Amino acid sequence: MLEISQHEKEKEEGRVASEISAAHSARDSDTDTVQDAHLVRKIDLRLLPILTLLYLLSFLDRSDLKLSAPAYNTSLALYFVAYVIFEVPSNVFIFSLPRFMKLILKRFDPRLWLPTLTLVWGIVTVCQGLVTNQAGLFGIRFLLGATEAGLFPGVIYLFSVYYLRRERRARVAIFFGGAALAGAFGGILAFAIGKMEGIGGRRGWQWIFILEGLLTILISLSAYFIVPSWSYKAKFLTEPEKERLLFRLDSDTDPAHKERFQWAHVKQAFTDHLVWSYALLFHGYAFALYSLSLFMPTIITELGFQSWQAQLLTVPPNTLAALSISLTVWLSIRYDRRAVFIIIAAAVAIIGYIVLLTASKPGAQYVGVHLAAAGIYTGNALLLSWPGENVAGQTKRAVAVAMQITFGDIGAIAGVLIYRPNLAGHEYRKPHIIAIGYLLFSIMVASHLRFWLARENRRRDALLSSKTTTSPESIHERQRLGDHHILYRYVY
Repeated sequence: MLEISQHEKEKEEGRVASEISAAHSARDSDTDTVQDAHLVRKIDLRLLPILTLLYLLSFLDRSDLKLSAPAYNTSLALYFVAYVIFEVPSNVFIFSLPRFMKLILKRFDPRLWLPTLTLVWGIVTVCQGLVTNQAGLFGIRFLLGATEAGLFPGVIYLFSVYYLRRERRARVAIFFGGAALAGAFGGILAFAIGKMEGIGGRRGWQWIFILEGLLTILISLSAYFIVPSWSYKAKFLTEPEKERLLFRLDSDTDPAHKERFQWAHVKQAFTDHLVWSYALLFHGYAFALYSLSLFMPTIITELGFQSWQAQLLTVPPNTLAALSISLTVWLSIRYDRRAVFIIIAAAVAIIGYIVLLTASKPGAQYVGVHLAAAGIYTGNALLLSWPGENVAGQTKRAVAVAMQITFGDIGAIAGVLIYRPNLAGHEYRKPHIIAIGYLLFSIMVASHLRFWLARENRRRDALLSSKTTTSPESIHERQRLGDHHILYRYVY
């Protein structure tokens, strides 16, 4: 009887495991029809080109100011200080408004908010080319950071209400790839427009901001007609397509439902150690990202190249970074793994910095710049979509995404202040060593996330298999529990 009982128990456990697997397979098959593929392509064509272009413009508008070194570092720091101050308020205000502000929400949805941000920072960028004194420029740089602060977290959140969790990784990578492309195009544009030195009594760098700002304003006006609203009222979709989209989102996570704002959901984000881990991960990477992207022409000039050559020599490393993002994200999706590729990317970047520190020939050091750029941009492309996939609950996710960028940009402030003249000796030896330290910190955080998330997934699988707990299925319960729901599985 004992043997029979044991056999029946094992049989029952196998049946439960099969049911769980079948449920997951059914869910995936329900959201992977030919019609779904057509729907996703339609969404891609509407969202990705315009939003990636807006982000590319935001990176272009941060171009080299051609100031004396201390003033340049200060102007960059002020930009990121504003970014840090306005990041979370922007996302919470626009994407999680309380009930008494619902009338404002109807006016400030993504269709209006994101183009308006772009229009305002385009105007501010033009003003950068018109200022005549250092104090005015510092004020303008602060305003630029304030106006650009809402774009990135706003777009990441917008992706979460149009795409399934597994679909967001590639879209965020394409979107972030705009930063690498901006680095490539920015070098060419800076070189070309810089030839306008003296025209109209203005410096070449002033013309860079005036023309790039005018381009930003022009594109922002067209964005009002292209950027979509929330998924449940997307006008570019037919009613059947909209219903199908909401069904897909409902079967995947929470975005299909309108979630009432509660401060408790904001508290959930601030008290979740995983949210802080995503923020600290970007903090380490952001130091390297912004110091390298903003000081790349200076770093290359220190290798012995002329200033005009350095502008053009920024194009190949940024192009390689864009290609690296594409390949690595494809591998990440194929093997459904995130942390290991973030760790590998940081290791590649560290190798690049080591080459910069140890190589004696400019050509070899320039290879180090390529490796650093490829690793840093690739790691950032992967980590910036992580909270968007792993944090459930609309308000909590909106705050988590903004927190990641906010605390990441504190790392950016450190980066732009450390790459200063009195630490530029030996081709920025000390700043490069500090950058390696920040990347090692990111490796530690990514490793922590990988092991904790994998262990938590196994724990929930064991609870379901043992049938010692029941899983609440109501929409209210799913919203209340969010990513703590027993059926929720983390991406690691």
